Amino acid sequence: MSETNDAVTIEFDEATGVAHLWLNRPDGANAVDPVLATAFHAAIDAIGAWEGARVVLIRGRGKMFSGGGDVKAFAPEPSAVVPAVLDAWHPALLAMLELDVPVIAATHSAVAGAGFGLVAAADLVIAARGSKFVLAFTGIGLTPDSGSTWFLPRLVGHHRAAELVLLNRPLSADEALSWGIVNMVVDDDALGVEAEALAVKVAAGPTRSYAAARRLLRGTWSNDVRTQMDAEHSAMVTASQSADGKEGVNAYVERRPAAFRGQ
Repeated sequence: MSETNDAVTIEFDEATGVAHLWLNRPDGANAVDPVLATAFHAAIDAIGAWEGARVVLIRGRGKMFSGGGDVKAFAPEPSAVVPAVLDAWHPALLAMLELDVPVIAATHSAVAGAGFGLVAAADLVIAARGSKFVLAFTGIGLTPDSGSTWFLPRLVGHHRAAELVLLNRPLSADEALSWGIVNMVVDDDALGVEAEALAVKVAAGPTRSYAAARRLLRGTWSNDVRTQMDAEHSAMVTASQSADGKEGVNAYVERRPAAFRGQ
């Protein structure tokens, strides 16, 4: 099952529960404009409505993951275009964060600006060795968006985030791995196979527990320790009452692989 428009393609794999979301402007560097942002939001809503969803795998079609915002469209008067892009893009990213399934980004070649922000917002990131990460915003006289100033200090610390923002420090895939921005690096020609294998592995896990764990990880930055432990208490009790919670515990005791159903 698939859904397609000019900017984003979604392919739903009924057998595995993997929702493949492709940035689909290969002739335009998969750059974010109002059309792509709106299509991305619609895709996220479609994934959220799919009862079989277990994980989202985001990739970019063509030569690169994403060149960031569509800077060519900003000229000659950025103030006439930038607000429209952000008004569409930021709600789309927030909708992604609110999904009840994990999000994996698989990158290749250029990962710039808004594309970098999208990657920083993902739960897991697998990068082809040829990936290059750069924020780029201040290089064109603008400021970061896509939640990158929220995610990056938490991923890499203040000083490294400032280096990425102020100096437009480009990172190789291996540097991004050492900085904690990506989880794993694979050879360029292995990205498709390795990304799919990771997505299938995650999709076979306890989906609802993953959803609760995602919320706990997001909340830790704004909660005090007591509030966070209360949230953990609630999530753990709910998980213990779930079919997957029962299956996971019994599988462990019985020394067999768990067969999670996402329930």
